[in-house]
Amino acid sequence: EHRQALITLVMEGVQCHLDNNIPRIRRLGMIVAECVSSRIDPGGKQLKFQYEEDEETKELLSLLTLPSSQSEKVSSQDSRTVHASTLPEIDKKEDERPSAKHQPLKTEGSDSELDSDDDLTPYDMSGDKELKNSKAPAYVIDCIEALVTSEDPDKIEATLTILESMIRKNTAAVKEVSIELAKVLIHLEDKFSIDGFLRLRQRAMVAVTVVDTIHVTQYLTTEFYAVNYSVRQRLDMLDVLVLAAQELSQPASPTGLRTPTDESGTQPCIQLICSTNADSYTSSKTQHWRKVIEQRIESKTRRFSKGPLRPQPVAMPSRFNSVA
Repeated sequence: EHRQALITLVMEGVQCHLDNNIPRIRRLGMIVAECVSSRIDPGGKQLKFQYEEDEETKELLSLLTLPSSQSEKVSSQDSRTVHASTLPEIDKKEDERPSAKHQPLKTEGSDSELDSDDDLTPYDMSGDKELKNSKAPAYVIDCIEALVTSEDPDKIEATLTILESMIRKNTAAVKEVSIELAKVLIHLEDKFSIDGFLRLRQRAMVAVTVVDTIHVTQYLTTEFYAVNYSVRQRLDMLDVLVLAAQELSQPASPTGLRTPTDESGTQPCIQLICSTNADSYTSSKTQHWRKVIEQRIESKTRRFSKGPLRPQPVAMPSRFNSVA
C-alpha cells in the first residue's frame, strides 16, 4: 500500500517536471523518477526514459551506487524493518494500551456525586409562562399598523389584548379611524394560532361599533352584501351587530362606558311632565298616603334579620333608541 502511494506521488512530481519548458528540468525529473522507482520496487517494473547523458547526468546516476560499508548498513536496516513487521498484532495492541500512570484515577467522591444527582427532585415547570419581549402599542393608530404590517405573533397578541380597553378609553381618537379599524378587524386572520383570537377580535369590533355606532353600522351592513366575503366573515358581522345592540340597550354598560352627566354630577332620568295643576295635586296626594301606609307596615313588622335594602334602579335614556 505504501509503495503504491509513493509511486503515485512520484508520478505527480515527474509530470510537473515533464511539463516544464526547460530541458534541464525535464531531464532532472526523468533521472529522479528512475532512481526513486528502482528503490521503491526493486523487483517490479522500472521507469526508463530516453535523455541525453552529460556530466551532470552521470554525476546524478553515480549517487545511486553506495560504498560497501553503507550498503551493509542499509541491508541491516531493511532486515530490521522486516523483522518488526512480522511481530504478532497482540504485541502492538499491548503497546497501544495506556500505561497505569496515564489512566485517570477513579475516586469514591465521583460516584457519590452521581448518586446524589439522582436523588434531586425536578422542579415543576408546568405553570411557567414564556416571557414576551414585545411591547403593546400605546395609540390606536399604532394598533392598526401592528395588525396590518407586523409578523410578530407576540406583538399581535398584545395588541388584540389591549385593543378593546383602548377603544373604550379613547373614543375621540377611535371615531376618526373607526371605519379603517373595523375593516382591519374583519379581514384579520389567525395566522399564528393565538389563544382566544376570535374572542379578542369580536370584543374589539363590538367596542368600535358601540363607540361610533352610526358609521360602523352603516359600513357593516353595506359590506355584508358585498362580494369577496366568506360566510364566516358575514356571520361575524351579524354577531357584532347583535352584541352591539344588546350593549347599547342595557341601562348601565358593564364594560366601563360612562353615561352623560349634567353639571351637578347626577345622571339624567326620564321625568313625567304634568299637563295641569290638578294632576300634580292628585299625584302628590296619592304618594302621600302610600308613604304613610308603608311607614305603618314597617313599624309593626318584626324581622329576625335585616339586610341592606336594594337600591331602586335609576332611570336613564337608552342609547339604542337614538340609533335604532
